[in-house]
Amino acid sequence: MSKEITIYLVDRKGTKHKLIAPVDINLNLMELIKSYEFPVEATCGGMALCASCQCYVNSDHQLSKISENEEAMLAEAFNVKKSSRLSCQILINDRLDGLNITLAPEE
Repeated sequence: MSKEITIYLVDRKGTKHKLIAPVDINLNLMELIKSYEFPVEATCGGMALCASCQCYVNSDHQLSKISENEEAMLAEAFNVKKSSRLSCQILINDRLDGLNITLAPEE
């Protein structure tokens, strides 16, 4: 079992980046994105209360089920798509190797 996975992120300018993510320290996707210094506000600190870490999932990975809080926050967010998720609610694990996401526009 690998202790690191690769996640592909498309930034708001359309550039694709390769992020290396540890799977053994309980990191969520928002924390990983911030650690690479991408402009994600994450105003609420990862509590699913602000939607400023919204991303679009471009790959067919099996993610954790969306919670009621996340669903409610996305219902109030801008630029929501069918593939929208809050990156703070996606815990990094081995199954996410190769995950491809795009940062949602800031608005």
